[in-house]
Amino acid sequence: MEKIQRIATKPIPELRNFSYERRLQHLELLSVKQNRLRRQLIETYKYLNGLNDVNLEGLFEKVGYMRTRNNGQKLILRSFKAFQAKNFFPVKIASSWNQLPENIVSAGTVNTFKNHVDKYWITNPQYYNKLILCH
Repeated sequence: MEKIQRIATKPIPELRNFSYERRLQHLELLSVKQNRLRRQLIETYKYLNGLNDVNLEGLFEKVGYMRTRNNGQKLILRSFKAFQAKNFFPVKIASSWNQLPENIVSAGTVNTFKNHVDKYWITNPQYYNKLILCH
């Protein structure tokens, strides 16, 4: 998919000499990896706020204590020895979720959450790049 997106953005004359990342930025598009992470964060928000009709027992576990540098809904990072377990959705998304600021994770609606995430990524691209690398 990423290769197709790279090829599809190349023929635009005024963007032809730009890097792939600059073309996406100019077109206000997300890369495939970025889009996947955004969708996973949205699903995590829905799970944690009871908006999905799914039994969450054992899927996510929140940290039981609060710290000053905490978003209020910090998830416990589980460690596994098995390679396959590292690709399990709750394991992969927990570190990305824990890095979100409190005003984003405490959004009142899904659309507010989406808007806050998008705005935060636009104003803090270094945070977004860090998330992609750890994910």
